Amino acid sequence: MALLPVSAALLSLTLTALLLPASLVLSSTQFAPPDNYLVNCGSDAPTTLDPDNRPFVGDHRAPSSSFRLTSSRTFPLADATPRPHSSPIYSQVRVFYSASSYRFPVKQKGTHIVRLHIQRRSDPLDRQLFRVYAGEFLLIGDGVEPGVDVAIKEYFVWVDGEDLEIRFVPKKGSFAYVNAIEVISAPASLIADDARLLGGSARSPIWITGVTQRALETVYRVNVGGPKVTPFNDSLWRTWLPDDEYLTASEDPSIRRVYTSGPIRYQSFGPARQDGPDNVYNTARVVTSEKSSSIPNLNLTWTFPVVEGYEYLVRLHFCDIASVALGMLYFNVYVNGYLAYENLDLSSLTIQSLASPVYADFVVRGCGLDSVSVSVGPSDLSRPHSVDAILNGVEIFKMSNAVKSLDGGVGMDLKRSGICNALPLVAVVCLLVLLSMVVKRRLATLKDSGVWARLSLGGSDSGLKYSSIPLADKL
Repeated sequence: MALLPVSAALLSLTLTALLLPASLVLSSTQFAPPDNYLVNCGSDAPTTLDPDNRPFVGDHRAPSSSFRLTSSRTFPLADATPRPHSSPIYSQVRVFYSASSYRFPVKQKGTHIVRLHIQRRSDPLDRQLFRVYAGEFLLIGDGVEPGVDVAIKEYFVWVDGEDLEIRFVPKKGSFAYVNAIEVISAPASLIADDARLLGGSARSPIWITGVTQRALETVYRVNVGGPKVTPFNDSLWRTWLPDDEYLTASEDPSIRRVYTSGPIRYQSFGPARQDGPDNVYNTARVVTSEKSSSIPNLNLTWTFPVVEGYEYLVRLHFCDIASVALGMLYFNVYVNGYLAYENLDLSSLTIQSLASPVYADFVVRGCGLDSVSVSVGPSDLSRPHSVDAILNGVEIFKMSNAVKSLDGGVGMDLKRSGICNALPLVAVVCLLVLLSMVVKRRLATLKDSGVWARLSLGGSDSGLKYSSIPLADKL
């Protein structure tokens, strides 16, 4: 597969329809979520969201069989002077002066995507302080952060009841507001229940479980080496931003953008388009010695500022669109300076197939850290005159803490039980979490969750997580 400079290849982003081998399965069907609520808050008429043409229904006259709004002091408000080129969903807003909630009946239990569309009001900041809860989790602690005009906040929340309640609670002397809400069933495989915690020895991996039971907030979603991907081009209506802002040392001649116009080969045991769209996997940045007999002594690094005090789920997307032959690409992966994967060989992970995607999940702790760094670079097995490292996409999610919060404070159930006045209990919870991690570190073995193809991450072995093929020996 040819290595193409992205500056020339981006002129044509249309994928060529090619006949795939029978052993490969290309996911071409559009995802149809069982639960798909799109609410235009404060409106009594449907509105189409640009540019993905999804219809949002007004909450003023919602069908009785749909969601339910409960509030004692609320009113809709239209924007008399809408901002130029803004989406029509921001031309009206639902304002709350008391605790209020939307309830969404759930057809299928499991992980749900929750998106809140909020355009900051022109009122004084101290009057726009409010909290937002989804079920038992605190999503927003003090309204929209200063300096943000329009916020699209995305979360992943586990729902095991008959409905999902999204609750808006204004602080004293303030009001709450929201322009639009999305509640969408996530594919069952999108969020795995376990991930490797980085910070210990690669030979004694620590695995944390129960990831799906915690709320996640999308902090970064980056298309490495490529342009912005809009919701119109993503089957889960996500936005992927370019990576330029986060990349360091991009001027080195060994670092290049690459692009392929060929098909991305989604295999039956691997990620589907819901995990990452073609427009993410068909672009990348690489470290290459293609024109040199020596291997570059450098890592390609991205740095992402984060709020300290939380754990972060880091998902890295890989797809070898740059190698000219199988078995030529070996590289190391680092997260926050830790060796996350050594001598990564994408050919063996994809059963000897180029342009087939895989992803890897890691958890890092933000205690004392104000950023998360991701690096790829040559390994001891890298070869001259070839590609020496590659990365296609990065996603970073903040994970809810021990008191079910993503933004300070505590979750709804804990708040109702009076834990706000029980700080010693919070300390005990944190101590138990630390003790459990120590026990897991001593007893840890690499687990098989039977989900989509993720890296085994136990060292240099190349086993995949198959559903029907035995795993390779793991450390």
